[in-house]
Amino acid sequence: MSESIKKVAVLQSNYLPWRGYFDLIASVDEFIVYDDMQYTKNDWRNRNRIRTAHGTQWLTVPVRRNTLQQRIRDTQVLDRRWAAQHWRTLSQAYARARHFQFGRELLAGLYARAAALDYLTDINLLFLTTICEQLGIRTRISHCSEYVYDPTADRTTRLVQLVQAVGGRRYLSGPAARQYLSEEQLAEASIGVEWMDYAGYPTYPQVHSGPFEPAVSIVDVLFNTGPAAAQYLRKVNQNSATGAL
Repeated sequence: MSESIKKVAVLQSNYLPWRGYFDLIASVDEFIVYDDMQYTKNDWRNRNRIRTAHGTQWLTVPVRRNTLQQRIRDTQVLDRRWAAQHWRTLSQAYARARHFQFGRELLAGLYARAAALDYLTDINLLFLTTICEQLGIRTRISHCSEYVYDPTADRTTRLVQLVQAVGGRRYLSGPAARQYLSEEQLAEASIGVEWMDYAGYPTYPQVHSGPFEPAVSIVDVLFNTGPAAAQYLRKVNQNSATGAL
């Protein structure tokens, strides 16, 4: 990556996100965890899917929702027994995976540490940073609270302020943001926009029979491919993002 043109991504934290999330992080110079946003129920903040012998299954961290306006960063865990339950489910689902031992050595201790945490955002960040290290992702990961910006401004203005706060000149966005992101507003701030393309990831052997299931948590990649997991974040003959000035 160019040192003169810093590329930034800004996303809310997710629980055990899929490999595309990690690919996006690896594609930028700084990744800002944007947990000042409103917590949304039945979303990726506190849950994700794994593959089991009976199909995909949700793993959900139980949380307290006190108000509709509650921020992600203020969302607390409802029952600390979730960590042991999740690890037990993972152990059963991936016991016969080729690299189960690799996944166990990485994740078992994380779940023990996560069980002591009260806030969802801290749990997500613990898994995120540790898995990034395992995947060889050296991107700086920061939190929006470290920077001065106006959380009451419109969405694009907030992104502009955060990108400018870290000296960014390019912004890498997930494709869903096309619905609301103003490229013109970013261009006026001299910030170029790139759109993440999640197509083209290679398949890999999954432990359970049936059609390949791509839209599952990164833990599926870890248990099934072990030390080679980082290779499965790379596209097959395709760039990961398309640019626009």
